[in-house]
Amino acid sequence: MSKEAISFHKKLQGKIFVGSKIDKITEKNLQLIYTPGVATVCNEIFKNRKTRYQLTAKGNNVAIITDGTRILGLGDIGPDAALPVMEGKSVLYRKYGNISAFPICLDTKDKDKIIETVKAISPVFGAINLEDIESPKVLDISKVLEEELDIPVFHDDRHGTSVVVLAALLNSLVLVKKKMAEVKIVIVGAGSAGYGIGNLLYFAGCKNIIVLDSKGAIYKGREESMNKYKDEIAEFTNREAKGHIDDVIAGADVFIGVSGIKNLLKSEMIKKMSQNPIVFALTNPDPEINPVLAKKAGAKIVATGSFSYENKVNNALVFPYLMRAILDLKIQKITLDTLYAVSVAIAKTIPKNKLKEDNIIPEIGNKSLQKRITNAIK
Repeated sequence: MSKEAISFHKKLQGKIFVGSKIDKITEKNLQLIYTPGVATVCNEIFKNRKTRYQLTAKGNNVAIITDGTRILGLGDIGPDAALPVMEGKSVLYRKYGNISAFPICLDTKDKDKIIETVKAISPVFGAINLEDIESPKVLDISKVLEEELDIPVFHDDRHGTSVVVLAALLNSLVLVKKKMAEVKIVIVGAGSAGYGIGNLLYFAGCKNIIVLDSKGAIYKGREESMNKYKDEIAEFTNREAKGHIDDVIAGADVFIGVSGIKNLLKSEMIKKMSQNPIVFALTNPDPEINPVLAKKAGAKIVATGSFSYENKVNNALVFPYLMRAILDLKIQKITLDTLYAVSVAIAKTIPKNKLKEDNIIPEIGNKSLQKRITNAIK
């Protein structure tokens, strides 16, 4: 697969390009699209900024912003090496959302410079997609931009991942006949994804959540390796547990892995979980446990974030459709209400009579997803 991927990208020399909606340049339309006609259009926007959405491509443009500090399973590999991932997201935006998405890989790790740059380029775009930036920096960036921009700020690691996880979990709980308010959920990883998942699951009614980082379970009053976002997590999670994953996994109904560490979850740990355990090992490219091993250890339902296995709980199922709806409906702020509604819409894409242990989430190309998500947000 590695050699094939290199060969494929080398052949393409980039997966995207900028196209034109005008098939043929004539003397007449040249005067309309450029000089002298375009001056009239510029003046119209100058007089009334709202017309920029009717007279330019702004309303269909999305900026994918990264500094390359937290690339899927690879860590801090820099903006140049991040570009193939962002190009891939641009392809998915176009394919499934008919959106023009532009990779913006910034050669700075400075939080304030990133914020300043995004604000400076925002006139071109109808929305911002923050992507693969290290935590907690990205959460600070997201908060400032949400407050200061008049266009929506979508953070895929936080918003997209939490939506697809909740959708898959809703269907999984139906299959194992358990209720959200009664299950014990262990989330391993307290970065952007873990933070987002924890918040959305709590909003959805889960009352027993334990979130772990590299130092172990996060709890109120813990002093080591904490920040304001972990403090926030501690306010609504973890009644009393301390220690590492092996200490808190006993009796858990659900494991959600967004740790960035392959083979973190062991078979012995799954055997400690409750009856019919659900395992979402979502780290890419290599999950916290191989799905085959997880099944052998007794997991009833297993999902990964990889397209190499069944039950693909990947945020690619979310961002093209959600962004299309956000742009069309002129949504300015993304709320937990919005995310919850989208999760339910995705979950309901699979009829109950089609739900199976290996079919808990729709395929990325499901033709009913866009209509369901847009209607849900409405």
